[in-house]
Amino acid sequence: MTDIVSIRSDRLSAEISTLGAELHALRDEAGRDLLWDGDPAWWTGRAPVLFPIVGAVANDTIHVDGTAYTLAKHGFARKTEWELVERTESCATFRLEDSEATRAVYPFAFRLDLRFTIEGATLSMIATLDNIGTRDLPASFGFHPALRWPLPYGGAKDAHRVIFAAPEPAPIRRIDGAGLMRPAPEPTPVAGDTLAPDANLFEDDAIIFDRLASRSLIFGAPDTRGLQVDFPDMPELGIWQKPGAPYLCIEPWAGFADPQGYAGELRDKPGILKLPAGSSHRFMMAITLGSETLK
Repeated sequence: MTDIVSIRSDRLSAEISTLGAELHALRDEAGRDLLWDGDPAWWTGRAPVLFPIVGAVANDTIHVDGTAYTLAKHGFARKTEWELVERTESCATFRLEDSEATRAVYPFAFRLDLRFTIEGATLSMIATLDNIGTRDLPASFGFHPALRWPLPYGGAKDAHRVIFAAPEPAPIRRIDGAGLMRPAPEPTPVAGDTLAPDANLFEDDAIIFDRLASRSLIFGAPDTRGLQVDFPDMPELGIWQKPGAPYLCIEPWAGFADPQGYAGELRDKPGILKLPAGSSHRFMMAITLGSETLK
């Protein structure tokens, strides 16, 4: 049975669903929504958890030791009930472990904990992946939160900017109609450290940064409050919306879709993490509501 779990501080409140351990709401001290509400007119997602793959694999198929398994885009974590294993007023931890159902599509033993903590004006999300099996665990992981665009602080939608912590001159990547990575990089739409998001940018789906210099950014409009997004241990980033939608997804990733033409083993897939037996790996993202206006 799906439950909604609430956590809070005096600056933020959040609601998380046990289905997918998905953040369902994020609100400021006045109750204003910072997260997309899943309106099906645009997109039913809010902040899905991507595991054990990010994006699509060719023909929805992975190969493990020569055996083919069907695995849908972004994996199964977002559509699976998680166990609530810890809860306080400001913190909640959810757990997903391998099962007969997961091993039918991904034949590995694992434990994945996702801990949500609110401290002051910051929501942190820390995922810990444990390899509880006896062989290497090949996996990817991604966050996929949809932030309100515009944010509820009076800035016009077309005035919003994504300001990276460092200049981002490297080319970006795009996916094809099957969701696979095209081989040729494309010029970045980032000018210096600043991206001016526009619906036209997303006619060709997500903007994918696989040579990212920054591990932090700010989203908002000048002279209004903005959001700082930190992702210190996530090497890739996707930015996406359905063109014209009132949200912008800022998605720190560790991994990405299959390249066009890839038909190899999951463990050899570009961008895959190979976690040795008995070891753990952490993935972290934080969203902080600014107390001052952006300049």
